Amino acid sequence: MKGVGQADLSWPHATDHAWAAGGDKINPPSLVDMTVAALRELILSGAYRPGERLVEERLTERLGISRPPLREALRILQQEGLVVTLPRRGAAVTPLSARDVHEIYTLRFALDRLAVELGVPVRDPALLEPLREALRGIHRAAIQGDRDRLLEENIAFHTAMCGLARHGRLMQAYRSLAFQLRLCMAMNLRLRERMYGNLEENVARHRVLLELAERGDRQGLLIAIADHGDRSFIEHLGELIGPG
Repeated sequence: MKGVGQADLSWPHATDHAWAAGGDKINPPSLVDMTVAALRELILSGAYRPGERLVEERLTERLGISRPPLREALRILQQEGLVVTLPRRGAAVTPLSARDVHEIYTLRFALDRLAVELGVPVRDPALLEPLREALRGIHRAAIQGDRDRLLEENIAFHTAMCGLARHGRLMQAYRSLAFQLRLCMAMNLRLRERMYGNLEENVARHRVLLELAERGDRQGLLIAIADHGDRSFIEHLGELIGPG
């Protein structure tokens, strides 16, 4: 992997200047920001699995950085729920049991329902466009058989649905939970296959959610979300992951 310090993220070089429309300078991401992004990608791709130690010496060498930005990045990832600090062991990817995954998914469903209760009927039609864009992404991923991309677009769809509520703290909670949701998927390929095995059905389910939101059918959407929750998936977590 390229060192973070040498990574080309298409930001201006030190001698260049990027400006926003109003003349305000856009600052490039800091070394800590890039380290957070690189570590998050490694964790969520499954390169580091839940419970695995994040050894500082190896990470500084792999990412081409010093310890201070690494430690700050680990602190940020701990706030996101992706990293924990273990006594006498240091940092590690957050371990997940069947109970943890159950809590993550049931909380996600609860946040979905709250967003619908607060945001439907939709007051600003523009809020529906991110849902439409995410559905297009889900459809493209399904056609290509790209389950990793499908996961990203699924999360984008449900994040956009939370945006219907125009509730800052709800959105903040959902975005934080989304990282843990992705960690669940990175943890075990069988979880991905169980959740997104039939790609065409996945597209159809999300299309129904969008159509109900467009019609302003709050009650219908709440019912659809309850079915969308995939109770059988939750019920079989123990056999997919193991008890915990």
